[in-house]
Amino acid sequence: MVSQVHLGHIFHIAGSPAAGAVSDALVDVPDGALIIDDSGRVAFCGPRSDIPAEYRAEKVFDHRPGFLLPGFVDTHIHFPQTFAGDAYGGGQLLEWLELCIYPAESRYADPEFARRAAAEFCARRIAAGTTAAMVFGSAFPHAQDALFAETRRRGLRMVGGRGIQTTGEPAAAPLITSEDDAIRLTGEEIGKWHAADTGEVGTALLHVAIVPRFSLAVTRTTLKNLGELYDSVRGRGVYFHTHLNENNRPGTGEVDSTKQAYGVTTYLDTYDGKFLPGSATGGKSLLGRRSILAHCVHCQDAELRRMAETGTSVAHCPVSQQFLGSGTMPWKRTLASGVTVAAGTDYGGGDEWLIPQVLSAAFKVHISEPGELGVSMHPAEMLFTGTLAGARALDMEDRFGNFDIGKEADFLVIEPGRVPALESSLAFGIRSDDPALARDQTLFALLMGIREPAITEVYVRGRRVDAA
Repeated sequence: MVSQVHLGHIFHIAGSPAAGAVSDALVDVPDGALIIDDSGRVAFCGPRSDIPAEYRAEKVFDHRPGFLLPGFVDTHIHFPQTFAGDAYGGGQLLEWLELCIYPAESRYADPEFARRAAAEFCARRIAAGTTAAMVFGSAFPHAQDALFAETRRRGLRMVGGRGIQTTGEPAAAPLITSEDDAIRLTGEEIGKWHAADTGEVGTALLHVAIVPRFSLAVTRTTLKNLGELYDSVRGRGVYFHTHLNENNRPGTGEVDSTKQAYGVTTYLDTYDGKFLPGSATGGKSLLGRRSILAHCVHCQDAELRRMAETGTSVAHCPVSQQFLGSGTMPWKRTLASGVTVAAGTDYGGGDEWLIPQVLSAAFKVHISEPGELGVSMHPAEMLFTGTLAGARALDMEDRFGNFDIGKEADFLVIEPGRVPALESSLAFGIRSDDPALARDQTLFALLMGIREPAITEVYVRGRRVDAA
């Protein structure tokens, strides 16, 4: 690989700001240059006029008047729901799982179907500019092998793990394993695929997570055994991922059903080793810096405090929360707890692959929260949530997520002309006389208007990846 000079309008969140300070960290370079060295790392990010002399003879890729953004990070997406977006069965989360999702995921028992889904899944990720993702995987090992192999072939970043179920409704029967097989298959996946591409966790694009579907899909025995397994592999950089406090329809929703089934004070207790009645300790905690919990719509303050204390992050999925009628994660209260909040599509609970559409939904739902709870998200906050916050949630902020010097170069080329409505909004939209507000207005219009055709080039670690 040789050094590359990419020209365009650059936006990114520099440094490692706290969630409440990202507007001060917003970098805007209208006539910018992003230089990638021969190792795929950022060597320079700044005005085109300031390109260092040693790079002026390098090959130049002129994307102007297009934009250069960090690659999007999706912290919650379902591989075995690749073909299940917009699935209709009536009802909310639990009914939807039984009528739509368990049957859809069971089709991955067919190896050829699973291979086709893996190719489609990776192609859709590339089309949406998702360079890194936390992926909720299939129950079937051959499907997981297909996913990891295809992800490696395309050159994408992924943390993923087989979906673990040891109990459930009759519709989920093809996905359910014995207690022993749940641990055996998960351990085998870790051994086969964790850092398989480079052999080193610190340089790998492929990582494995331990992924129970949610507490209602496993037993106390499963949670105890997973805690023991995770305790044995934490030092190898393995992740933990699942759902928390998604749907709280009174009496029959996921939250109440979990608390009743386990006899616990909080849903989080089940993942914190406190899954015995009365929230008594029964095993080791699954929380930590490499743990990401999806949704967290209905968290108690005590749960948020515990998540912040352990470094556990939230995958915020407002699109799917609307789709399934799950409610709105309280933005101000969740961020005030100190928990990292990053964007997740939750495809197929969500019906969008595109992180900017998740950010658009987040802006709309949070400005609509009642009274003083409502907030108009700053465009820099939106960009942060879809990029650097995702890298932080994955505990890889030191590697990617922005254009700081030395970071691995994951970035996108956005051509507004491929989407006429976006091009017109950027060209003719109202802009303030105040330069800072005008900058924010441009970024907001860009994030709200991006559609897949505008994402024309996708790079991971400085290497262009293609959907084919």
